[in-house]
Amino acid sequence: MLAKLLQRFLLALVITGVGLAMLWHGATGDMLIATVLLPWLAVVLSTAYTMLKSRAPAEPAGAFYRAWWGETVANFRTFVLRQPWADKRPPLLPADPGPTRVPVLLVHGYLCNHRLWDDVAPRLQAQGHTVLAINLEPLFVSIDHYAAHIEKSVQQLLQHSGHTQVALVGHSMGGLAIRAWMRQHGSERVARVLTLGTPHAGTKAAKKATTPNGRQMLFDSAWLQGLAESETPDRRALIRIALTPQDNIVFPQRAQVLPGVEPVVFDAIGHVQMVSTPAVMDWVATQLRDLPAQPTPSEATI
Repeated sequence: MLAKLLQRFLLALVITGVGLAMLWHGATGDMLIATVLLPWLAVVLSTAYTMLKSRAPAEPAGAFYRAWWGETVANFRTFVLRQPWADKRPPLLPADPGPTRVPVLLVHGYLCNHRLWDDVAPRLQAQGHTVLAINLEPLFVSIDHYAAHIEKSVQQLLQHSGHTQVALVGHSMGGLAIRAWMRQHGSERVARVLTLGTPHAGTKAAKKATTPNGRQMLFDSAWLQGLAESETPDRRALIRIALTPQDNIVFPQRAQVLPGVEPVVFDAIGHVQMVSTPAVMDWVATQLRDLPAQPTPSEATI
């Protein structure tokens, strides 16, 4: 669904760019430039708006401007070059030569799909994890609605790998979807949960949200309070939090923590940029590599 929406949006930008080029000069070269320039301009303007709106005054200017540029590039790559061309059914990536480490479920956030994880998934696969990145759809429903999809995907990973537990990595809203899944299905099959840029306290960017999941992510919302109250200390001990003080979507940035969970802070990167930054990917790989490996099952089924 998201892929089709992005394709239509890009098509509209291309048609607009070609029309403007024809009105300006009518030259083929100008048309080609316009087809690239307008999508890039749309990303530049939208990123600038979110960066300026979310800026925390106490943060260093240098880190802010480095994050601004990095987030602009990450947004163009994600929303123009990758997500519009996502498969309806994401592939399961089996570890090669066989699953020895804990399988990993990758859960994207709001207005994203599984192509968000293009840099993360193959790296984890190469390190011995069976990896599945899912699409959370429909786009605009309660976060609790996604628990059934996560449950089905967890079962698929366990069946394929022969393991008894999975690790789950969530970006943005994906971290909340994982916590909502644990509220419904428990945490016995969870080895670890990693959240990247997740609005655990909610975000002020959602104050004009009209969708059910958008309203749930309002800063200090009743839904978030209820989710936090449902969690035991043992369940919290499974969670690791990564955040960035320059997050342009989830703010106030340093408030995105949970009691008893010490966050890891990555400076000078933006919200979407988190899933492609080497330091963050190293942290994810290390957190998962530290988990106990299991023997390769003699018979694993898809």
